[in-house]
Amino acid sequence: MTNTSHVSIHNGDNGSESSNKRRKINGKKRIILNAFVMNTPGHLSPGLWRHPRNKTDQYKKLTFWTDLAKLLDQANFHAMFIADTLGPYDVYKGPANVVPALAAGAQFPVNDPLYLVPAMAAATKNLIFGVTASVTYEKPYSLARRLSTVDHLSEGRVAWNIVTSYLDSAARNHGLKEQIPHDERYAIAHEYMEVMYKLWEGSFRDDAVLADRESGIYIASDAVRQIHHKGKYFEVPGPAFCEPSPQRTPLLFQAGVSEAGNGFGGKHAEVIFVGGQVPEGVRSNVDNIRRIAREEGRDPNHIKVVVGINVIVAATDEEAKALREEYLTYADHEGALALFGGWTGVDLSGYSDDDDFRFSDSPRVQSIVRRWSSTVPGTENLPWTKRRIVEYLSVGGLGAKVVGSPQTVADELERWVEVADVDGFNLAHVTNPGTFEDIIEHLLPELERRGLYTSKVEKEGAAAREVIFGTRRLPEDHPGSRYKWRAGEKIPKYQLEKKEEGFVKDDIKRDVAEEV
Repeated sequence: MTNTSHVSIHNGDNGSESSNKRRKINGKKRIILNAFVMNTPGHLSPGLWRHPRNKTDQYKKLTFWTDLAKLLDQANFHAMFIADTLGPYDVYKGPANVVPALAAGAQFPVNDPLYLVPAMAAATKNLIFGVTASVTYEKPYSLARRLSTVDHLSEGRVAWNIVTSYLDSAARNHGLKEQIPHDERYAIAHEYMEVMYKLWEGSFRDDAVLADRESGIYIASDAVRQIHHKGKYFEVPGPAFCEPSPQRTPLLFQAGVSEAGNGFGGKHAEVIFVGGQVPEGVRSNVDNIRRIAREEGRDPNHIKVVVGINVIVAATDEEAKALREEYLTYADHEGALALFGGWTGVDLSGYSDDDDFRFSDSPRVQSIVRRWSSTVPGTENLPWTKRRIVEYLSVGGLGAKVVGSPQTVADELERWVEVADVDGFNLAHVTNPGTFEDIIEHLLPELERRGLYTSKVEKEGAAAREVIFGTRRLPEDHPGSRYKWRAGEKIPKYQLEKKEEGFVKDDIKRDVAEEV
């Protein structure tokens, strides 16, 4: 199965410079470059763990991760974005059948991403670590503590990728009979963030930590408060159990394509991960995110948007196409169908290899493949069979793909920046570290020549938010800033408002009376 007629080798189509105010080099927007990985043998290219240039079968060893982190850090990647899931992909040949995913190592097994960060941080100087954690299944008090801990240990180089989770298998394994409804998960997420902001921003005053050896006082007793959160979903008295970390609130990542997801991202997120096959189709989503941010009272430029893309780059277009053909010989077709089932909820096991899903009796499948047919370059008039779906997913998953020389790939990335108004890319790998080694060797010099990337570190040891936005703390227009307890204030302003979730706490009333 090596027909590549549907894979477009883009020549690029550079548009006008974006009018948005972004960090620029030589008049051009400097793009964000993240390595998109997962703590598992097979992330987005099932079966490719067997390839000679892939070492993901060593995912259980710290040296695999520290070596990868050092490679990315030395190349001046912005971040390692670590995906995660809390249940297996068990829809294909199901229900609840994990065998296809197991055999392929397709996002099964999956280790926890957070525990990788301290070792990788110790081995690097500047790389940001974006860690995925779910607001549906994690308790806010304990997650706030863990994220603060790694923000301390990394000296501020941590980002939190906020997810609500989407798998039935995750719900079952967390004691639920079925998933919490989609929009309710986002209602939970909004309240969850309120709790986190209170713990991170409003429980310790900015000048609370004295660490004064002469007086023997580590923390000022009047500078730590309970948060007294009592809402529909959470009751958390506080106080925070970690002293404020370098960023207090870690840099906030998020991915979501639904109306509720975009609404959440536009309000809370600072870096938003989007997907799509062509920049023209993604532009409306980007514009919608920035519109929501503006309606929430935020500066749209305080949100960066990165798109997922799989890059196969070599010295020439021909070599890159040959490399993709080689990758296809390692692809695990059952693993690809297991991933498809998990991502879409659709089991394709009952269909033949040659059924054209553009005309499927399943409205869900028909909708998916018709969208692909209209957006995946080169497939407009081709049948979308199970065979084609497997081939498309096997190398790089659902995301956009570009195969070619450094000039070809750079043209296409630049087109994405101009047409879709994205700020950068989550670069998926086919082989790890092979894909990233190819990007570093072939693509980065071309991007630097065009002024889209720099190999020079702007500020050694900067915190994550400093790297992306130039400041360690949340900007004042972010909803989390409402909860900041600033130096010199006896009581945080959000508590001085007296009313919180429809009630007034007695101790707050006493403190207010004393202050008045």
